[in-house]
Amino acid sequence: MKTDSQLKAHFVSVWPHLNETARRLMAANEAVQLGYGGVSRVSRACGLSRVTLTKGIQELKSTPLDPGRIRRAGARRRKLTALDPGLSPALDALVEPLASGDPQSPLRWTCKSARALAAVLSAQRHPISHTKVAQLLNAAGYSLQCNRKTEEGGDHPDRDAQFQHINRAVKRALRAADPVISVDTKKKELIGNYQNKGRQWRKTRAPDKVNGHDFPDPTVPRAYPYGIYDLGRNTGFVNLGTDHDTGAFAVASIRGWWRAEGHRLYPHA
Repeated sequence: MKTDSQLKAHFVSVWPHLNETARRLMAANEAVQLGYGGVSRVSRACGLSRVTLTKGIQELKSTPLDPGRIRRAGARRRKLTALDPGLSPALDALVEPLASGDPQSPLRWTCKSARALAAVLSAQRHPISHTKVAQLLNAAGYSLQCNRKTEEGGDHPDRDAQFQHINRAVKRALRAADPVISVDTKKKELIGNYQNKGRQWRKTRAPDKVNGHDFPDPTVPRAYPYGIYDLGRNTGFVNLGTDHDTGAFAVASIRGWWRAEGHRLYPHA
């Protein structure tokens, strides 16, 4: 009979070459061969629990698995979203009205914590842990974002209500096929012989030469791209100007979008 040290050495030599099922069955067979007390000895030698070894002994007596499988069909636990089909819509309904993000990017982020969302979902009879909430948010394209110091002073106490009101107004306008746009100033670009990211095909070792420093020349204007995103049609419009980034320029950019294509796309607005 093998000693405990010999038994442990026996498993160590072959263990890395076996998958989950093969390890369980090999250890179970060894326990059966040892007889009385074999389960405890093998458990100490290989690290598998007594429950796992007992399961392996039962599997030795049953029909072998199909080639290539490590578990029987249907043995895997079903996903929580399959057990609760209403979970994902309920989570999306909680996050989407308050979601923020660049409309041109599929990446979104949420300002509610996973624990707060889990508490609300559980109260709505969708029991879930905050860990699973985070997994579902990651799968849906959300990410955890850090705070950024941009606020000056305190927020208005009705800020959340304001955004919920805007969200309801946007939904009504989209249902009515009215124009809904999101506007934002894009990255400002210097006009002139300055370096820009990107590459182009040229002769080897013959790159375009630009200024050594990107200090703006006061005599050269700066381009201000102003983006206008049409939510209903998922299309964008960019207006370029050399004026400063002012409210008047924003209004002029929206007017430019309306005259260029807005009035044609929404003739009844």
